[in-house]
Amino acid sequence: MKQFLLSLMLAFCLMATSAHAAATATDLENTLYMDLKDGRVVIQMRPDLAPKHVARIKELVRKGFYNGLTFHRVIEGFMAQGGDPTGTGAGGSGQNIPAEFSSEPFVRGIVGMARSQDINSGDSQFFIMFDENPSLNNNYTVWGKVVSGMEFVDNIRKGEPPINPDKIIKMQVAADAAPAKK
Repeated sequence: MKQFLLSLMLAFCLMATSAHAAATATDLENTLYMDLKDGRVVIQMRPDLAPKHVARIKELVRKGFYNGLTFHRVIEGFMAQGGDPTGTGAGGSGQNIPAEFSSEPFVRGIVGMARSQDINSGDSQFFIMFDENPSLNNNYTVWGKVVSGMEFVDNIRKGEPPINPDKIIKMQVAADAAPAKK
């Protein structure tokens, strides 16, 4: 009986590992790689929460829009904001996205869409949370979460604007990325 239970547990563990690997492999279309000066940040996009935002972000990423853009507003204990081609906080891609608010809370690692007073003014600017901020809940669109590399986000130079702001070296959809060299 003991051996049967051990075999059953082993089979369950193997199935769980296979399921996790399959889920990860099939979700490359909704995963972003954002390369910063200190390393790669992996963002799991959330089309279940914000399908229009995720589609637009992927479109911009695939055009190379974010490559070389700065983090123009980085507030210690709050968030790092980038995605403005002018680097001033006043620019964008020129195409607004209607708000897609959800009950997903703004906690450390959440990626949200920046906007002006108009709730439907999200464009290309986004922010990554350093810490929890409940005042943003249900007021801004959550479209992703950092699942790896948050320590590199923590290293982004702070300021409004930062002196010598850090840049996004390259951003790509994981499904389009070349496999890592071994």
